[in-house]
This record gives sequence, C-alpha cells and structure tokens, in this order.
Amino acid sequence: MALSALLNVMVKAASKAGRNLARDFGEVENLQVSRKGPADFVSAADRRAEDIIRTELEHARPGYSFLMEESGATAGEDPQHRWIVDPLDGTTNFLHGIPDFCISIALESQGKIRAGLIYNPVRDELFTAERGGGAFMNNRRIRVANRMHLADCVIGTGIPHLGRGDHGLFLKELAKSMPALAGVRRSGAAALDLAYVAAGRFDGFWERDLKPWDMAAGILLIREAGGFVSDMEGRDDMLNSGHIVAGNESIHRQLQVLLKV
Repeated sequence: MALSALLNVMVKAASKAGRNLARDFGEVENLQVSRKGPADFVSAADRRAEDIIRTELEHARPGYSFLMEESGATAGEDPQHRWIVDPLDGTTNFLHGIPDFCISIALESQGKIRAGLIYNPVRDELFTAERGGGAFMNNRRIRVANRMHLADCVIGTGIPHLGRGDHGLFLKELAKSMPALAGVRRSGAAALDLAYVAAGRFDGFWERDLKPWDMAAGILLIREAGGFVSDMEGRDDMLNSGHIVAGNESIHRQLQVLLKV
C-alpha cells in the first residue's frame, strides 16, 4: 500500500519516536532493581517521545494546532487543523516492562478525524487509516470481526484504578458483562485496544473517562475497518464525553444495551 503524503508525515514521526521508546523500554528491566525505580526514567521517555513527534509534525505541517497528553493544547496559526497525540499510551505497562503500549497520532480537520495512526514499536505493528481510504496494519487491509453474538465475543475494556474513574459503576457494568461474554480483556492501553478492534482481535470495546488522545486515532481506524463507534448514549461525542463503545454494527448495538445500568 502506498502511503499518502499525510500518512508518510505521521509514520515518520511515529517511527522516530518509536525507536527511542523501544530503546528506553529495553532499559526499564535494568531499572526495576534500583532503589529509586524507573518511574522518573519513564516520565522522561514519555516527554522525549512527545518532543520528537511534535518537532517532526511541526516541520512537515507548520501552523497546525496541537492537543498532546503531556503539553496540553497549543493553538497554531491554522485553527482548522489539529494534531491529537499520545506519545506513550500504556505508561504503566511500559513502567513494568510489559510490551503493550503505543504511540497514537490523529489529525483533526475542521472537527473531523482525517487520519489516524497507532504504533506499537516493540511488536513493530503499525495501524493506519485515512478518512475514506480503509484501515491497515503493516500495509495489510484490516476489518472488524464479524461475530454476531455476545456469547462468542472477547471484549476489551479499561478498569478504573487508584484515584481514577467510577469504580462502583464499572463493577456494575462488569457484573452484567461477564455472564454475557466469552471473555473480557484489559490490556492497559486504550488506543491499542481500539486498534485491536479494528483488526478483529477484539470483537468490541468499552471504556469511560478517556481523553481525546486515547481515542481519536482508534475511532477512525475502527470506522475505516467497517466498525461502529459512539459514546454510551449512541452519540458521536466521544472526544467530549470521554466515553466510548465500539464493535461491528451488531455488537456495538448489543454492547450499548448490555452496559445500561
């Protein structure tokens, strides 16, 4: 598959930052035994990755705005185009030496996600999509899974943890989900989970209280892979509400019903 000029820009930025993250990830195991631990090191790796991505994107598309996990929102001369970036989704996994983390980059144009990329540098899996152009993993076309019954499905989610999320509400959702599903998975990187839905590895996904940089690229990937994405109420308001449900048309609809508590 020949990449467009836009995706080439995004891939170059993700690849450069990914090489650094993969190198830094190799150092985490050595730091686990130190008294201070690897937390400060990982925070620095996160910031370095963001700096690399920002530099590459600014050079290729000067004037575009940014929304980034570490540095927040930055208005550019062109308010109609905005990069939405998570330089390291799955920081806790990275910190613990678990190779399930990714870089997520999306371009929003006039309020619509135009292009998206999710890259796991350790597994060298690159998920890309451009509006109207389909979704791909390492240049191979991907589609959402076609299972029609929740009892056959493996569904990804995120579990609220210390200091974050509505634990009671999640436990109610989980109690309803467990007897209805073949399996529930929590990988610790929402952007990567959404890419897995696009690739048919997960049959669906739900989570609350996410940030735009967790979802933007994954939303486009799933839609370009033939899937459906909405917030819990069925609206196209995920980036504002922070809530998301995804799957093929049937599973997306069934999950919405199942998760009403």
